[in-house]
Amino acid sequence: MSVKKKPVDSIVCQNRKASFNFFFEEIVESGIELVGPEVKSLRSGKATISESYATDVEGEIFLINSYIPQYLQSSYNNHDPKRNRKLLLKKREISKLIGKINRDGYSLVPTKIYFNKKGIAKVQIALAKGKKNHDKRETKKNRDWDREKSRIFRKTS
Repeated sequence: MSVKKKPVDSIVCQNRKASFNFFFEEIVESGIELVGPEVKSLRSGKATISESYATDVEGEIFLINSYIPQYLQSSYNNHDPKRNRKLLLKKREISKLIGKINRDGYSLVPTKIYFNKKGIAKVQIALAKGKKNHDKRETKKNRDWDREKSRIFRKTS
């Protein structure tokens, strides 16, 4: 039986650097607690999560250092662009992730922010382990070889 993947409607931002710097152990979809102007700003496609991470604060998981710019048409109730945003997960998922972070030395890295089919903002976070320099060199070498291989096949066809 084949497993169907959920189609992602509109990706707001991706963290492409994360797959180069980390090994992904598990990927979890999470909701994110936003205020009105933040949602409007996300819908316009402006956000950055390249330097962000998630951590636990008193039994809850927060997204730290993510940048969602202020919505220009908003008036007095604008938000702080770099504020900590709560991730909406179930208790069991939170305790599992916190246990892995504390015991096994994993990190929680956001990989993308997107809107699902119902129009709800979601964050995809990965339970990740950091790569060493030799692992990064090997990844780069494999990527270069794949690129060279595709060039060779393109020329021969």
